[in-house]
Amino acid sequence: MKKKLLITSMLMATTLLSAQMSKQEMDEIRSSNPLVMQWVTPQQTPPFDLIKTEHYKPAMLYAIEKAKDDINKIISNTAEPTFENTIVAYEQSGKILDRVSSVLFNMNEACTSDEMQQVAQELTPILTKYSNDVSMNPQLFAKIKMVYDNRDFIKLTTEDRMLLDKVYKGFIKNGALLTGEAKEEFRKASEELSVLSLKFNQNVLNDQNAYVLNVTDKKDVEGMPAYALEAAQQEAKARGMKGYAFTLDQPSYVAVMSYCPNREIREKIWRAYNSMGNHGDTNDNKQVIKDIVNLRLKIANLLGYQSYAEYELEDKMAETPAKVNDFLNDLLNTSMPYAKRDLNAVQEYANNHGFDGTLNRWDFSYWSKKLQKEKYDISPELLKPYFNLEYVKKGIFELAGKLYNLEFRENKSIPVYHKDVQVYEVWDKTSNKFMAVLYMDFFPRDNKRQGAWMTSFREESKVNNNEIRPLIQLVTNFSKPTSKTPSLLTFDEVTTFLHEFGHCLHGIVTECTYQSLSGTSVAHDFVEGMSQFMENYAYEKEFLDMFAVNYKTGDKIPQKYIDRIREAQQYNAGWLSIRQLFFGILDMTWHSIEKPFDGDVLAVEQSASRKAELMSMIDGCMMSTQFSHIFGGGYAAGYYGYKWSEVIAADAYQAFTEQGIFNPAVSSSFRKNVLSRGGSKKPMELYKAFRGHEPTNEAFLKQQGFIK
Repeated sequence: MKKKLLITSMLMATTLLSAQMSKQEMDEIRSSNPLVMQWVTPQQTPPFDLIKTEHYKPAMLYAIEKAKDDINKIISNTAEPTFENTIVAYEQSGKILDRVSSVLFNMNEACTSDEMQQVAQELTPILTKYSNDVSMNPQLFAKIKMVYDNRDFIKLTTEDRMLLDKVYKGFIKNGALLTGEAKEEFRKASEELSVLSLKFNQNVLNDQNAYVLNVTDKKDVEGMPAYALEAAQQEAKARGMKGYAFTLDQPSYVAVMSYCPNREIREKIWRAYNSMGNHGDTNDNKQVIKDIVNLRLKIANLLGYQSYAEYELEDKMAETPAKVNDFLNDLLNTSMPYAKRDLNAVQEYANNHGFDGTLNRWDFSYWSKKLQKEKYDISPELLKPYFNLEYVKKGIFELAGKLYNLEFRENKSIPVYHKDVQVYEVWDKTSNKFMAVLYMDFFPRDNKRQGAWMTSFREESKVNNNEIRPLIQLVTNFSKPTSKTPSLLTFDEVTTFLHEFGHCLHGIVTECTYQSLSGTSVAHDFVEGMSQFMENYAYEKEFLDMFAVNYKTGDKIPQKYIDRIREAQQYNAGWLSIRQLFFGILDMTWHSIEKPFDGDVLAVEQSASRKAELMSMIDGCMMSTQFSHIFGGGYAAGYYGYKWSEVIAADAYQAFTEQGIFNPAVSSSFRKNVLSRGGSKKPMELYKAFRGHEPTNEAFLKQQGFIK
């Protein structure tokens, strides 16, 4: 009782967040800026047809002022702090800011420009400063702490407790307990860090866009798939070149590495791809990496952690760096004999087919694909005609319908940010409930970063008994249609589509109360399990039969092709495993440093890679300078989560294979107990509610072919 009275007296002298804009400025922005005006579009989607780059800065500044108002109302409230007037009020604050920032930063990834990058660079430290002002406000934190300290005497649901725990610990990890000089150091470090992460990604994108390899001699590309050559010819024509133009966009790069017979060309494009951010110019990322890891270390040290990995892992399933390192090393030891076997098999095959010498990094994919074709009689030319993107999309929609009773209705009246984007409303067929809007952005552009990802423009939540449904974005870099053929996917791209769609489903079917716990708002070492789970369907005849027909003839994919796909499922599993493990080890190496780093970036990578590499490093090339997941994204000290989640995904899918891959009872349980619950309970509790036990390694090791 004494402690509560003391905190209450502290709250009387409130420290409000100061306004930076006049009422007139606020009124002008509110009445004219499409980012903050009421959205009268279908399902209150972003009015992309009205939004221009010059709208972002005033909208963000306006949104920050509105968010300050929300926080000030909590701080100045003289009533005793409660879960509703403090925790829920904080959770529901800054809605316009969430809206504006999600549009800006998602567009900066998928449809950027030089001007937008400049705006993002300018606004990021402003946004970070606001975030620091909130998390370090002593009066706000005192109220939150009061509620947290009395949590055992308050009637709360499980989800309420999860929110309270997340908010309280989030404030602590963002410096709420810091004072004086330490608080200012934390502020400065977090603001600098937010800008550096943007810079890292922009440098990689700049290097990616700057490279093109023009090939004019047909002999150099003889034997490459027709789809790859057609795309390269189309790219050359668009650039005013003769012959073929190959870029570092994923479809182009993979096609060259896998099928180009000219070793010199493969080497050139491999070196270009694997040296992004490492040219000693304005796009060089080595100093950016040093600054990022040192700032992260400083933040961790200020909060009492020895390393950033220790700081980051505290609230993950793995919990500690030691547990992650044990997991990675154990799996590395299991995988290595199979990886060596894979390499030896490809080396032997290459030597028996005219290759003289030891395979280098630009040789492995080429000869591996040849061996795979001979061993399983399978190739992109054979399969791609059956994987028309439009057919695959319809098949995946039908799969979601079978599993979770979802229906996807295209809505062309919803504004899009690029002409290639397709938009669907998602409905529950059983209840006829609107579930989400799904934006699908499939093709490469020079203003779009590499890779594939799922994100959202709005999360699901319930506010004043009104449910707000999510706006989900799925982004890939699949081959564009050409004048002669539709977009045809490789089998790997089919699994990528399923992977990202798994994330989308996690966001679509969510049924939570609080935005910060809904959908994919779960630990990284759990969330990837939901996406990797979906990849399993790519190997199932019942699924492939739903959509895989030849785009020219209309014939179904033959059973013998499906058999070969399944037989090839474990091909190079050891090799692929150590590649992913290397990424996880490299991530943990960078984020386990306990002293400021000013050494050789390459030396760190070489040290980290030594136990997970079977080929020598190549001068001028490294992974670190382009590792956007950890230096430009949210996977710092978390990349291990992909492998961790594979174990979860395999164990979960085993429940389906045991009872039927479309079994309605199993899929209903998976939706109800896992997908729909977001972060409303701890991940292991959710999983055990579905599976009845914790995940084991057995299904994963069998899936990889490491045990019988």
